[in-house]
Amino acid sequence: MFEPTLHLPASLALFDGIFHAPSGGELTRIILRWTHFVAGITWIGILYFFNLINVNFMKALDAPTKKIVVPALMPPSLWFFRWGALVTVLAGFAYYSMYILRGDVTNANSDAAGASYLVVLLVWLIIAVVAWAIYNFALLPNLSKDGRLLAVVTAALVLAMAVAIIWWLDSQLTGRHDHWASNKTLSIGVGGALGIIMLLNVWGIIWPAQKRIIAATAAGTPPDAALARAAFLASRTNAWLSLPMLFFMGTSHGDYIILGRNVT
Repeated sequence: MFEPTLHLPASLALFDGIFHAPSGGELTRIILRWTHFVAGITWIGILYFFNLINVNFMKALDAPTKKIVVPALMPPSLWFFRWGALVTVLAGFAYYSMYILRGDVTNANSDAAGASYLVVLLVWLIIAVVAWAIYNFALLPNLSKDGRLLAVVTAALVLAMAVAIIWWLDSQLTGRHDHWASNKTLSIGVGGALGIIMLLNVWGIIWPAQKRIIAATAAGTPPDAALARAAFLASRTNAWLSLPMLFFMGTSHGDYIILGRNVT
């Protein structure tokens, strides 16, 4: 009866030298990265579903069918969408600030850079938020009638934001003898800022608009056209921004060192 369990320690001994139990600090990093990945897959997956499938699907439905489908489909989809976005950004922000940026600040200060970790982090965050504010309060209201023009101007805004972030991080993490901003800090600095803009689009534009659109559709009244247009353009903007965002996230840990120094 007990014979199979007697061999358990010997069986586990076979993994000696293969399995390494994580320390407390390593476990925290693993959990943050795992959470970031799972939430990000959920968020971006639903984003692509909305843009590649749902938009054309909804156009093909008549009003009575939409009255049934929209209240059943959209609330749960948007729940996973918006909370997936929030968890993705919070987990990524925690990992970036605690385990990547902080290390580069420490290295830079060892070379007499005099960088303040909190100031570097805060200004990086402000640059991303300011870029979103320009998009939300200046570009989207004034260029919503021409999606192509909005895309071009938004691309220019994002490029300017990326340049500002790279300049800021590099300037603060340059010591007397060397530049200490690593590829991870610079790449995730740009990719993470894009993720912050996308998060603010979700919670500041898409979700408030969709709540009113769902309510109007369920009541059998046409949704506000300007509201629907803003939600569509913000969602489409996020879909396009996800491509450079994922690129910079990939180059931060991949074989291609696109920015700064390589720190293993």
